[in-house]
Amino acid sequence: MYEKMKDDYKISFIRGATTASGNSVKEIKDAVVELINELISRNDLNKTNLLSITFTATKDLDACFPASIARKCNGLDSVAFLDCQQMYVSNDIDFCIRIMAQVLLPPNIQLKHPYLRGASKLRTDRC
Repeated sequence: MYEKMKDDYKISFIRGATTASGNSVKEIKDAVVELINELISRNDLNKTNLLSITFTATKDLDACFPASIARKCNGLDSVAFLDCQQMYVSNDIDFCIRIMAQVLLPPNIQLKHPYLRGASKLRTDRC
């Protein structure tokens, strides 16, 4: 089965970002759930083709781990998650959560990178 899957799918990376409205568990949860839902719906993903997601968060977000929220949504408890602190750069977007998702998709699929809320200005070409 793996040999067939290797021929029909390729590993791709999808980037995305959003902003939380503040540094509370609820505000971070709302932003993460929305971002994960958009990642899944825009790219027609399911838990079998979503391999891993790395989250970064700006230093002003420390109320909870984005990965702990994502792990509980859409049955993604078997996906590998990692949280990191985003490198500090002055004038960065406040309360920003970025993702890089590793996925298995058929070749020639147009990737759709979700840039939401205040993070939409990071990549206007992808919004």
